[in-house]
Amino acid sequence: MNPTFLLGGELEVRRLGFGAMRIVDDRDEGIRVLRRALELGVTLIDTADIYGAGRSEEIIAEALHPYPDGLVIATKGGLGYGLQDRIRDARPERLRQACDESLRRLKLERIDLYQLHRHDPEVPLEESIGALEELRREGKIRLVGISNMSVGQLRTAQSVTRIASVQNEYNRGLLTSEDVLEACAADGIAFMPWRPLGESLGDPVDELRWLLARSPVLLPIPGTSKVAHLERNMQAVA
Repeated sequence: MNPTFLLGGELEVRRLGFGAMRIVDDRDEGIRVLRRALELGVTLIDTADIYGAGRSEEIIAEALHPYPDGLVIATKGGLGYGLQDRIRDARPERLRQACDESLRRLKLERIDLYQLHRHDPEVPLEESIGALEELRREGKIRLVGISNMSVGQLRTAQSVTRIASVQNEYNRGLLTSEDVLEACAADGIAFMPWRPLGESLGDPVDELRWLLARSPVLLPIPGTSKVAHLERNMQAVA
């Protein structure tokens, strides 16, 4: 098993990353988890503007900025916080605003991997992806990714720009994105399964090792709010 992956053909990351969705409830413990993740060799942290209404991104910056060389931070935009009329909002103007807000919270000048969180049915996918491509050309984004997409939507996105990653729900008990994984493997695109432990009924180490062995493009990003859980998950690559 290759322990690393070249994201977008540019950024080498360890294949077991960290999902930062659950760090928002306890700031101090969240900071401890993030710092411990780096001590254990994590080089890919995934978050989103919607996680804690921006709080996840703020805690990442508080814990880790100035960021060490080799750390890749991925975030997402395109969903509302649940307080707006538009729960999905991938209008180009909103994505531009969301990217700027994430840059500010993360204290970054450029986001390594920026992902469209979900397709907005009221906006053509080409327009949403086109907005991300414009941000990439402006230097605010290095790599473009998509999330919660079908193979057809992946192909549409690829017609607009180079796609570095796809993030869909995928685990041993839910293989509905198998065709997306196969498409990613064929094109050398990272597949980042969210909810990689499924219903959490099995041993997390076994589940993560199963994913890592499933395909060389699989980059699991298990999330946790506890240092002990993080340390257990990381045994999958020990």
